Amino acid sequence: MSEIVVGDDGLSRPAWASVDPMLRDYYDTEWGMPVRDERGVFERLSLEAFQSGLSWATILRKRPAFREAFAGFSPEAVAGFGEDDVERLMGDAGIVRNRAKILATIQNARATLELRLDPEGDLAAYVWSFQPTQTPRPRTFAEVPTTSAESAALSKGLKRKGFAFVGPTTMFALMEALGIVDTHLLGSHRRGTSGVWPD
Repeated sequence: MSEIVVGDDGLSRPAWASVDPMLRDYYDTEWGMPVRDERGVFERLSLEAFQSGLSWATILRKRPAFREAFAGFSPEAVAGFGEDDVERLMGDAGIVRNRAKILATIQNARATLELRLDPEGDLAAYVWSFQPTQTPRPRTFAEVPTTSAESAALSKGLKRKGFAFVGPTTMFALMEALGIVDTHLLGSHRRGTSGVWPD
């Protein structure tokens, strides 16, 4: 299968986004579009952590259940979760039942509230402060990086501020999802559509 596929609508997409309607819609409307609000960044950071070791399609299918289970990813609400909530989440078949990732999400919510007091800004401002001066321009999937100097620095900075499950690879995936970098393949109809990068 070619890495770029022209759909029945005449638009070019990567192969992974050309078959499954759910992935196609996500690719066309969400992935790589700027997210600059705290709750939106916290949700995506949380879901990227849960995705570690799993397919993104699995997380996307479970996203409505995740949103319900984690109070719409309100940092205030999740920061208040206790042991009863952890047990509730461990019994929720609609989400990924991984205790370490559940505990990390609660820890990260608390760290998100602490970050509001930081002179470097809230979670959204802090994550966006690691935007590089250039974005990749991949022609093939082999040219799409999985980490960067900026994602490594973001990982280190968030860990220092009390966050967990924020390794460099996970943070690069977050930066892709938020539009901080544009890794759409050259030739995709989505390349350069975020307004962050010209092409």
